[in-house]
Amino acid sequence: MSERVWRKSSRSGTGGIGGQDCVEVAALPKGRGIRDSKAPDAGHLAVSPTSFTQLITRVKRGDLDL
Repeated sequence: MSERVWRKSSRSGTGGIGGQDCVEVAALPKGRGIRDSKAPDAGHLAVSPTSFTQLITRVKRGDLDL
């Protein structure tokens, strides 16, 4: 398996510990991985492509208390 390429949004926040509040995402063989950029070695959440699309849609709509 090739190494995953993690990326974060260019709109990442500048608050919080260490100056960055953001998550990173990576393509996985069967979906997307999501992890905390401040703790990359703590593991990641794997979601299906459909779930990832639904999550992003709800975030953009402001449906979630983030």
